Amino acid sequence: MSLTLTSPITGGAQTGFTTPSYTIVADTAPTTSGKQYAISAMSGAGVPVDPSTTSRPYTVTLSRPAILKSLSVVDPITGVLRSVPRNSFTCIVRKGVTPLAGQAPAVLVAKLTVDVPAGADLADAANLRSAMSVLVGALNQVSAGFGDTLIAGTI
Repeated sequence: MSLTLTSPITGGAQTGFTTPSYTIVADTAPTTSGKQYAISAMSGAGVPVDPSTTSRPYTVTLSRPAILKSLSVVDPITGVLRSVPRNSFTCIVRKGVTPLAGQAPAVLVAKLTVDVPAGADLADAANLRSAMSVLVGALNQVSAGFGDTLIAGTI
């Protein structure tokens, strides 16, 4: 399966939002090694937010490295890898927000980067999948708390 979102996206729990749902449409990604989606509509009680516009973007970008790195050779004397390069995969959410009433919008950027040691995709796929499962599960579990932390500044 590839990094492809389907519409609608069911949002995570948030204080004041009841069953948030986001309709997405394909958008043009900033690079050729990514996919981007714009949020075109929202539904669910308590979701008073704007869809994506030119001045207030609301997008999700999923990307991989333009060139995937591979393992270097093993040192013939020590039998140890000389270096383990990393491949960085990202998920970026951009949302136009109002910093102060009557002011121009500013863009909030939420970025998740997963740095995978080259070769682990072949040698340890199960642990890569497990890490992603825990990451997504943990974010789902703390969705409302994370949103509350952004508002109150407390953990």
